[in-house]
Amino acid sequence: MRPRVLLVASEAIPLVKTGGLADVITALAGALHEKNIEVSIFLPGYPSALAGATALAKVAVLDDLPGGPACLYRGRMPDSKIPVILLETESFRVRSGNPYVDANGDEYPDNAVSFAALCHAAVRICAARTPLAAPHIVHANDWHAGLIPLLLRSNDIKQIGSVLTIHNLAFQGNYPIELGPSLGIPADLLNPDGIELWGKLSFLKAGIQYADRISIVSESYAREVLTPQFGNGLDGILNHRKQAIVAISNGIDMRLWNPAKDPLIARHFTQRTLRNKNFCKQDLLAMFKLPADPFAPLLALGSRITHQKMADVALAALPAILDKYPRMQVVVLGRGERAYEDGFIELSRRYPGRLGVHIGYEERLAHALHAGADMLLHGTRFEPYGLTPIYSMRYGTIPIASRVGGLIDTIIDAGTGSTPCKGANGILFDGEQAADMIAAVDRAFKMFGNSDHWLTMQRNAMSGDFSWHDPVRKYVEMYSEIASAAAKPLFAAALSAKSCRLPDLAVARR
Repeated sequence: MRPRVLLVASEAIPLVKTGGLADVITALAGALHEKNIEVSIFLPGYPSALAGATALAKVAVLDDLPGGPACLYRGRMPDSKIPVILLETESFRVRSGNPYVDANGDEYPDNAVSFAALCHAAVRICAARTPLAAPHIVHANDWHAGLIPLLLRSNDIKQIGSVLTIHNLAFQGNYPIELGPSLGIPADLLNPDGIELWGKLSFLKAGIQYADRISIVSESYAREVLTPQFGNGLDGILNHRKQAIVAISNGIDMRLWNPAKDPLIARHFTQRTLRNKNFCKQDLLAMFKLPADPFAPLLALGSRITHQKMADVALAALPAILDKYPRMQVVVLGRGERAYEDGFIELSRRYPGRLGVHIGYEERLAHALHAGADMLLHGTRFEPYGLTPIYSMRYGTIPIASRVGGLIDTIIDAGTGSTPCKGANGILFDGEQAADMIAAVDRAFKMFGNSDHWLTMQRNAMSGDFSWHDPVRKYVEMYSEIASAAAKPLFAAALSAKSCRLPDLAVARR
């Protein structure tokens, strides 16, 4: 018998993705599978998820969830042995674009009810009220699954351990407290000692308040969220539950993000064959309809186009950067707030042939961006972990990033001298002004001008170990701590067992 873990989230690649959460869920599930853990991913039944999952079969009808009846389906993730469970509801069925906001960027008015239904359905599985096997651990991710620990407690389900992972504290799922009864939340918990936050009910506070463990996705972010500056109004409850907090850094799928095998890039390369990166650079420029110039430095932005990601600062800084370095080219990939998207499109008109913009997200473009750019500009006001700079480092693209959160743990700054510091793999900067970003780009260009120094930084970046090997061990140890007495030996055995390898996902996607 193997230990069972139910991973509950709002997205998982390739079924649905708006950001790094989707990458993490699928990669963590794969890493747990390699530890001989019976892991299942539980997601909303969006149209893309129902269409993309394989071998789907209806396993149950749940007629007592918030928002109305729902169907449970079980299948498998594409190109994987990982089981996926999908909850099809009337509200999830119509979300064909972004799963959280409509075409105008406004939050769906039924988000609270929809994700409450997901949480209640997860608890039905935990209570063995469906044909699916109950897990030993339920692992909730972000606010969308935040009610699960509360519902386990209110339903007196004690034999299943609960974990809440906070991937981004800024998104909390706060709604009018009057919705409590319709969401199936006990009335005695709708107060400041329960899940009330500044007069509203908070899905995320519910998870923080009642989960057995709270994991946070980097060491530095775990320290930051305990402060008023980064705590987003939850630093008080986080400090109250400080003993339950465990910092476990994310990882990446090192096989999927591998320039030596990646089927989505123009030419494979390694640390020894970095000259092949130039072919990827020309491919990226062609995708963005920019003229090929093998000697022009190429700066990329590839993330959500939002205030958090300093889109406003980048829009203010880029004209000065482009004017200062007349041969430089820029590519922008992402989606986010409409005003910022329009700002980048306008910049592309001001600098034709030098700045290309793609609003949206495509996996092929993302891999091409990381493989083809020379530098990645990644300003951010806070950063729980920071997957995008790590993807770029895997491909020898040097990040220019804010000195916050998980970026502090993964990027070693080159310093301000003419020679990069030992082990340097990027540039870190402080501040939120255009001048701060421009100064960081200046430092990067100074290093870029010395080919030997730049090559050293590229090789440092490519040699980093960002795998799930250590994080997944920490997760399994945490699961073992909170598992029932009967399940503890199962997790102990998983820690000592040899891994069962998954297929090479990069090859499987050919």
